[in-house]
Amino acid sequence: MFRSLEHLVIRHTYRLPAPVGPAGEGGGAARQLDAALMSVGFKLSADLLGHLSGLSEKTVAETAVRTLRTVRELVGDHVRHNVYFVDFPANVPDTYDFWTRCINEALADDASRASTLAQLSTGVVDLLTLPSYGTFQHSYEEMLAAHEELIAAAGDRLTVLHLGGAPQDEVTALYLALAGSVTPLGEDGLRDLGVLAEHCAGGPQPEAIPVRENRAVVNLARLRVGADLLLDTVTDVLRLACALSGGDATLVEPTRFRSPSRAVRRALLAGLDQVVAAAPAKLADVTAHREAFKRLGERLHPHEYPHWPHAAEVFAVARGEREAPSLDRRVEELLDADDVGAAAQLLTAAPGRLFRSLDRLLRLCRTQDERDAVVAAAERVAPKVSGRVLLSVREHFHNRAEEPAESRVFVNRMGRGWVTADTRPPVGAAQRERLIEVLDAQTRHRLPRPGHLLVDPDVLDVALPLSGKATAAGLGVLPRGSLSRVDGELLRFFVYWKQTSRTTDFDLSALLLDASYESLGWLSYTELTQVEGAHSGDVTDAPDGASEFIDLRLGAARGDFIVPQVNIFSGEGFEEVEESFFGFMLRDAEQRGRPFEARTVRMKSELRGPGRVALPLVFLRGPGGDWRAKWLHLHLRGRVAFNRVEENRVSVATLVRAVVEREQLTVRHLVGLMGAGTTTVWDGGTVPDGPVTYVGLERPEGLHPDSVVVTRENLRDLIPR
Repeated sequence: MFRSLEHLVIRHTYRLPAPVGPAGEGGGAARQLDAALMSVGFKLSADLLGHLSGLSEKTVAETAVRTLRTVRELVGDHVRHNVYFVDFPANVPDTYDFWTRCINEALADDASRASTLAQLSTGVVDLLTLPSYGTFQHSYEEMLAAHEELIAAAGDRLTVLHLGGAPQDEVTALYLALAGSVTPLGEDGLRDLGVLAEHCAGGPQPEAIPVRENRAVVNLARLRVGADLLLDTVTDVLRLACALSGGDATLVEPTRFRSPSRAVRRALLAGLDQVVAAAPAKLADVTAHREAFKRLGERLHPHEYPHWPHAAEVFAVARGEREAPSLDRRVEELLDADDVGAAAQLLTAAPGRLFRSLDRLLRLCRTQDERDAVVAAAERVAPKVSGRVLLSVREHFHNRAEEPAESRVFVNRMGRGWVTADTRPPVGAAQRERLIEVLDAQTRHRLPRPGHLLVDPDVLDVALPLSGKATAAGLGVLPRGSLSRVDGELLRFFVYWKQTSRTTDFDLSALLLDASYESLGWLSYTELTQVEGAHSGDVTDAPDGASEFIDLRLGAARGDFIVPQVNIFSGEGFEEVEESFFGFMLRDAEQRGRPFEARTVRMKSELRGPGRVALPLVFLRGPGGDWRAKWLHLHLRGRVAFNRVEENRVSVATLVRAVVEREQLTVRHLVGLMGAGTTTVWDGGTVPDGPVTYVGLERPEGLHPDSVVVTRENLRDLIPR
């Protein structure tokens, strides 16, 4: 059983649960595994290599197969990456020369000559009707033979796999970390949490599950194995019901409820009855989701269970047969009466809601006394507000200068972004500064005293992971708004997709912008060799999977921004295809190698989202000519079909500008509030002998076993409760 969960531990922690097996002479097999891992940019830590060396060769070999499969998938090396132009990035033709060649080849083909001539007579040729366009003209093996071996370079990525504890301990620790996360998890994190929750239902549980969506996933798993449900509000039951029906546990999108079994109906109604019996005031939560509760009641038949009368009250409120005025309604009534102070006082009963409403309340204030009353109410309840909300509000007010920005950027839970004009009146400087002081003081009070703090400077500009929804799953991925250095001469993007049932064409493109966010040109299937780069060629069908690449020499690139994007030209969406991911590689100029080389991959992220245009990140040129990446994880709605970079460049530039110019709250902010006894900036060399609190992108070898380690994988642990 643990072997089936081992890959989850590796993906989330870069730790290999200590393999168990007979002792033996496994040193040779362990070194072979280490060499195989290095070929794809991974390496065994000294402790892990030593542990494996003491096991039998058979145990090490079995471990090697599983581990290699997991890390290859992490980096995108589990599939074959072919390219349309066999010599890419060399010998990529001019776009129009290439199209002319395809037409000539179609005219030379008896099967396509007539239709091609007919198209030419109209003056327009559909490229997709040309036999040699969009499909590989060579095998994968022929492509490999056309490329020299990659030359190893000091800058190649090397991700260390560390030795974990006993398999059960590692699985339990991962479950507790995900279930107890103070920030929402992404799609992959929720899926993994469900698997772990079912396995760990009979074991230790987190002291609290702060995120309601996480609780719904845990309760779904517990319901399946017959364990007690973890419920606190009536909305917890509604979320669970949505999850049972395969719907949206966040309650943003409506769910079509299925008819549950009698056992499930009893479990849900008993849970509702228990919650309301313990706290009747929680009936007020029903009105916020009145229609959903009405539809759920039609499936649960509460009238058949008279011994749970409190559950029946829930649906009576939903039908309007019983009054349970919601807090929101009472607040709106006070605001309609222009009594902002009373509204703020009422909201102190829901501190998180008060903090999310501060900007609006301050804008509605007409007198200084009202503004003071709102800020005073916030000060009183600040200790009761979650750390995530404190930091979210802190970032909000940091970006609310007296002079409003020209535009506001909005990003929904699914990652779809849009920009609108900022028409809000400013918030007074005095109130803004006073609130920021309150927020920082409360955050400082909750942060642990780290003792000796060891900090990797590369982590300081990483945005705080206030929501897992702002980070895609993958390798080397950082939260939206993070900045990271880009070291290398050659920048290569890649996209891979495999369609499920319909012909699907993804188009990888790159838009170049100047300092004013004006377009300087682009690389795509319509511009194969523009802006000092090269495109690997258009692939238009992916029944067995397909890849596209873009190669750019950073030193020669024009402009100040490089915006890679993936456009869906036709077929299935990002959430419909069997698999799709994006990434980028960095190489030295003379490394050569195949189009895809796993050890040069710096980042690989899954492509999932509701739009038809994906914007994973943007590259920014600094004042000294150095480049950095800023992470976007955004989608544009786009068209149903025929999305192209040249047609969406204005909307992309507008969205990129709004994100780039917004200041994110970063790890630097929390490090500055920690009050460490000693702070050391780690230079990549030897680590201190004693225990430290280490904060960095990756865990260095040699840390004292009693050290507290926070890396990219568990960055959410920095967020105070």
